Formats: sequence, structure tokens, C-alpha cells
Amino acid sequence: MKSQDYIAREDKYGAHNYHPLPVVLDKGEGVFVWDVEGKRYFDFLSAYSAVNQGHCNPKIVDAMIAQTKKLTLTSRAFYNSVLGEYEEFVTKFFGYDKVLPMNSGAEGDETALKICRKWAYEKKGIAENQAKIIVCENNFHGRTITIVSMSTDPDSYAGFGPFTPGFVKIPYNDIPALKKALEDPNVAGFLVEPIQGEAGVYVPDDGYLKTAYDLCKAKNVLFIADEVQTGIGRTGKLLACDHEGVRPDILILGKALSGGLYPVSAVLADNDIMMVIKPGEHGSTFGGNPVAAKVAIAALSVIRDEKLAENSERLGKIFREKLKQVKSPRIELVRGKGLLNAVVIKAMGGKTAWDVCLALKENGLLAKPTHGHIIRFAPPLVITEAQLNEAIDIIIKTIQEFD
Repeated sequence: MKSQDYIAREDKYGAHNYHPLPVVLDKGEGVFVWDVEGKRYFDFLSAYSAVNQGHCNPKIVDAMIAQTKKLTLTSRAFYNSVLGEYEEFVTKFFGYDKVLPMNSGAEGDETALKICRKWAYEKKGIAENQAKIIVCENNFHGRTITIVSMSTDPDSYAGFGPFTPGFVKIPYNDIPALKKALEDPNVAGFLVEPIQGEAGVYVPDDGYLKTAYDLCKAKNVLFIADEVQTGIGRTGKLLACDHEGVRPDILILGKALSGGLYPVSAVLADNDIMMVIKPGEHGSTFGGNPVAAKVAIAALSVIRDEKLAENSERLGKIFREKLKQVKSPRIELVRGKGLLNAVVIKAMGGKTAWDVCLALKENGLLAKPTHGHIIRFAPPLVITEAQLNEAIDIIIKTIQEFD
């Protein structure tokens, strides 16, 4: 079979809820992937930052294989010999009392919302069904009905109503708007991405997160950080919130928590918040299964032991410096933190960011546009400086081909 055969089969039998770049991947190792014809590419999407530790990282693969040969799933109807080990590891790793394990990032966000609302009624004293949660315009927290109820992107919410109430939408990176919204005594939480990844790697002003956190504390409102994409070393720190010394009241993790091998997400909080959830009030058949537990321990250990956050910080600066020096009318802006970066592409001559990504593919590098005019560049954090420079040369050459 050729690439087009695989694409035609997906088109025939699969729902059309994605618009992939026309490449069919068959193998991955480190920063590279290969298509079914054997062509090698730099992966500069990293499965939306799930593959921070590199494709098929052998340490994580070995942990997964070993556990799958022993015990894969018990459900939470019973204890298992691995979950407690993971819970101790991950809570100490991030500095929280408790973890609630789930599978996907969207489930992590849904879990955080439930915890926040329950805390509002049991601890803050908000009247039943009156709790509000502040969210930011242009957010992306997932695609459940409740999460798209918070969205301001018509592609996410149009046609899926009626929507879940209880959300207050304010502009991102706007402290006066947050301050005004916090005047409502029924506000229980503020859910925010430290960097808006899907919106185009929109980095807020320095001090935004810290000021927002302090405002929440003053109003007894929970600061909830969605670090599903920005966490686990991606932005040059273990967490993006670490850049400003902010410790979220509720922390949501996913994606690279498994190194891309398995669906693993987690919500972390201290006892006074997490313990509002009682038996039977929340759960997941697969959440906290033995394979997920061993995979997550290995994935986090790789981040720590191989100093991948530090690598991300150092190489991210090189990436932005070199792209900002490029003389091209097509590059409007380069922004990012660590190895989460974006180039804003100016449409010229009928050519858009999608066309640039198609050309990048032909030249051996995979990236994907977001919002039509922005290309996100996020390679695995195991990338070396020599590999990064080779990839930068491809990006510059490709963009300049359009000039």
C-alpha cells in the first residue's frame, strides 16, 4: 500500500473530524518519524507536545512492556500494587498532597472543574448550583460539551448546544478584566493556560500569572492551571507556571505525562481541596491503571534524569533568535517559551500557513498550522543542538522559497 491508499481508507471508514497533513507515518524514533515509503522527517509537532521524551523512548517502552506482561487493569474496584507507588512518586515530584488519576487531558480538565465546584459549595460556602468559574477567551481545554461551553472558537462550539452554564469568559492576559470578574462572590475558580498553545502559542505578559494568582488568593478563588500542553518541561521549566513562581491550587497534567505511549492525565491538589471528592462521586475505569502508573513514573524520570526542561530552555532561545533574524516578508512574528514556539505567517500571493506546512513536509519537517496563519514548532525535547540547527535551516529555506 502507498500513502494515498492509507489516506483513502481513513477517509472512507473514519469520521471526518480531523484534517491531517497528507503524510502517513509508520515509525518513530527520537525526534524523527518515517512515512510508509520510508522518508524521514523531523517531527516538530510532537503529537501536540505529548512526545516530549522522544518517539518510542526506550526507558518508557521497557517500563510499559514489563508491566503489560504482569497486570494491565483491575479498575478501581480493587487496590493494585502499582498505583500507590505512582501516587507517591507524582505527588512528591510536583509537590502536592494528592493526585486524582485520569486518562485524557479533557478528562483532567473536567475533573478539575468538578473539584472546584464541590470545593465552592463545601468550603467557600457558595450556594448550591451558583458557583462560577472564570475562563479566558481563545482558550482550548478539550472538546467535551462542558469544555466547548467555555470556548470562544466557533469551530469548537457551533452546533453543539445547549451549553453548560457557570462560566465567565474574559480576555486572556488582561488583569483589569480578571480583577473585575473576581468581584462576583460566586466565583470559585480561575482556569487558565499559562501559555495558550492552540490559540497560536500566545505568551502572556511577564507577571500576568503571578498577579492573577495573587488576585485569586485575595478573593479565596482557586487558581487552576491547565498544563496539559505546557507542562512536563515543554517551556523550559518543569511547569510553565514555574517561570513566575506560581504554585496552582489545582494542577492539570496530561500528554507528556506518558511520553506519548499511553493516555495518562492527572489532577493534583492539596488535601483541603482534593478531599471534597468522596467515594462514588468521580472516577474512571482506566484511570490509575497499573500500566499508566508505570509509564508515567518512567516518563517523568526521563524528563528529570535527562534534564530535558533545561535542554528546552537553552535550545528554545536559539530557535527564536535564529528565526527572528530571517529577512522574509512572510514572517510577521516569532514567539514562544522553551521549545513551544510559533511563527505567524502572512498570507501572500494566495499562499497560507497550510501551504508552508506542505512545503515543509516535502523538505523533511512536519509541523501543523493553527488558526490558519500560525505554525506551531514544538520538537521533542530530546533534540540536540545540531539537529535543531538542521531543522532551522529547513524552516528558513522553506519560508524563503515562498518569497
